[in-house]
Amino acid sequence: MAYNNVISRTDANALIPEDVVDEMLTNISEQSSVLRLSRRLRNGSRKQQRLPILDALPTASFVDGDSGKIETSEVNWTNKYIDYEKLGVIVPIPNDVLEDADYDIWEEIRPLCETAAMQAIDKAIIHGTNKPSSWPTAIAVDAAAKSHSVDLSTQIAAGEDMYDVLLGEDGIISLIEQDGYMATGHVASMSMRGKLRGVREKVYDGSGTANLGRSLFMPSMQGAGQYQLDGEPIVFPRNGGLDASSVLHIAGQWDQLVYSFRKEISYTMLTQSVIQDAGGNIIYNLAQQDMVALRMVLRMGWQLPNPPNYVNETASTRYPFAILVP
Repeated sequence: MAYNNVISRTDANALIPEDVVDEMLTNISEQSSVLRLSRRLRNGSRKQQRLPILDALPTASFVDGDSGKIETSEVNWTNKYIDYEKLGVIVPIPNDVLEDADYDIWEEIRPLCETAAMQAIDKAIIHGTNKPSSWPTAIAVDAAAKSHSVDLSTQIAAGEDMYDVLLGEDGIISLIEQDGYMATGHVASMSMRGKLRGVREKVYDGSGTANLGRSLFMPSMQGAGQYQLDGEPIVFPRNGGLDASSVLHIAGQWDQLVYSFRKEISYTMLTQSVIQDAGGNIIYNLAQQDMVALRMVLRMGWQLPNPPNYVNETASTRYPFAILVP
């Protein structure tokens, strides 16, 4: 945790004009790939939102003869909860730096703060990085625990190829289909783009030898690749929310992951505050040091209801996501 970061004159030096060029180049802010694919619920009004979830499915049976008795069945519900947790950042800057800059620094900082927030959310949901204790188990952790994980290096060593580990009978898409779910989208690391571009069809000659044919994802070297699997889109996050060293690819039925905001992103300009570190020591006194600070705050939560279905009614093995690991 850092409490002593500040935008110095050196940091903002590129924004202070030198009569060279009146133009600014910035990276496009990356938003959350997880939230883009998942289902958003209405905003919450309290610390916690209750989700009634189907817990047991009814069964039907044939009746014996004209006067046979119809059997009864039970349907149960249980509760899961979305717990809203706060995420935020404060960016301090001296007033002198603001005055000397020829650009609206805050307008440049805001999208970067939002990208940082989305990165933190993706990391928490996918990997469990710094996740609040009230949030569900992270996707990668839960998928591995429920045997919804395919090891790429092991499968390649066993003679499988990329097509097999993604779309084959024991591929990651099949793992969720075996639990009654259908893949509605994919989140893959940037390194997966190169792996997918390398996937070639197999062409067998008269002797039965397999040779590599055309690329399955690149119709030509000049045209843009259409990155889809089984007709569903692949999202390649560039916000750093997916750690390729532990997860290369996530396939899932993303509408099973629901999220909600208690408080959407809000900004407050601080002028008379102090900023302290974890030990309570004052790092910046904004009024005394003639500084201001932009505070960004949001509150959100997510949940994975994972209700039973007729393909797999066992909660301990059922899961709507599967991962490909290096």
